[in-house]
Amino acid sequence: MHADRTSTTRFAVPVDAALRAAGWKPGRWDIKQAEIWADTLSEHTSPAGHRHTVLPAAVEAWAEFGGLHITPTGPGRQIAPATLHLDPLHGLHMARTLGDLGLALGTEVCPLGAETDTGSLLAIDAEGRVYALDHTGDWYIGPDIDHALTALISGMQPVRLTTG
Repeated sequence: MHADRTSTTRFAVPVDAALRAAGWKPGRWDIKQAEIWADTLSEHTSPAGHRHTVLPAAVEAWAEFGGLHITPTGPGRQIAPATLHLDPLHGLHMARTLGDLGLALGTEVCPLGAETDTGSLLAIDAEGRVYALDHTGDWYIGPDIDHALTALISGMQPVRLTTG
């Protein structure tokens, strides 16, 4: 076992391995790309007038993980692991949907990327919590980007968001 793959790493070994295979490494920080995405989202207005809110938690997640194509290996714990593309422009035309989710949650929500196999949109809120939205519903993935990536890459069952 390599010294950089011990239990002192930020992520569990299989999650760390999937992230590193996608090009992530500790200290990765592409703020220039994150700012390009922030500008693109900020400048976009839907035909009905809906706009994105760019959140600091989103910009931080984009700077560290943005652009990665993550393909987990092995079986998931409860469901199939998610193949991810962490590019917020997957949600460019979802401003109204994300705005509605934010209203329902009492926060603001910004796109994070997509589960490429299922088409689920990943989103992050002002507190850094991560969600997935797909044709079956809205899902809570984790309290922060690290937990969310671990859950998605490990195939943990998300929690369905319900109203009321």
